[in-house]
Amino acid sequence: MADASEALIVIDIQNDFCPGGALAVAGGDEIVPRVNALMQEYPVTVLTQDWHPEEHSSFAVLHDEPAFSTVEMPYGAQTLWPVHCVWGTPGAAFHPALNVDPADLILRKGFRAHVDSYSAFFENDRRTPTGLAGYLRERGISDLTFVGLALDFCVAWSAIDAAKLGFRARVLEDACRAIDLNGSLAAARDAMRAAGVTLAK
Repeated sequence: MADASEALIVIDIQNDFCPGGALAVAGGDEIVPRVNALMQEYPVTVLTQDWHPEEHSSFAVLHDEPAFSTVEMPYGAQTLWPVHCVWGTPGAAFHPALNVDPADLILRKGFRAHVDSYSAFFENDRRTPTGLAGYLRERGISDLTFVGLALDFCVAWSAIDAAKLGFRARVLEDACRAIDLNGSLAAARDAMRAAGVTLAK
């Protein structure tokens, strides 16, 4: 059992990121049993939920560009995605096998139409906070373990930000799955290690 200073951060285990979804991560549903078991071991659990309006600026259809291409936004480079996790749709819902009841907090991100949000801590402008850091600090949390989808995007960005904010951050790779877009998985691992994130199984 984890001690009182530890929290489990479960990233975006939603229907659109699982097989059959609009932005499916291969094997995304395979991690659910382990994540459910992990939630019983931590005194604090936070679930994040990608939560986009229909006209979100990261959607490729709004740019007349192919999905997975990159464009420049005012805040920097942005990968364009298929329409996914539109708020209130079945695709945005948590995977039905995920046990959401133990969650202390469900944090929705990506709801601002003009900026994407990979990290659980900041929008992609790297300046606008979600409020999660303050919540965790007020709960006395110093050590964070990350699981979920996708390892090379939202999980990695969240873990890197956690480390930069002074939390001890660990990623359980066996409880994650990756998109691996143009080498993104190797790049994410390198970036996490460089930030001081511990990679474990």
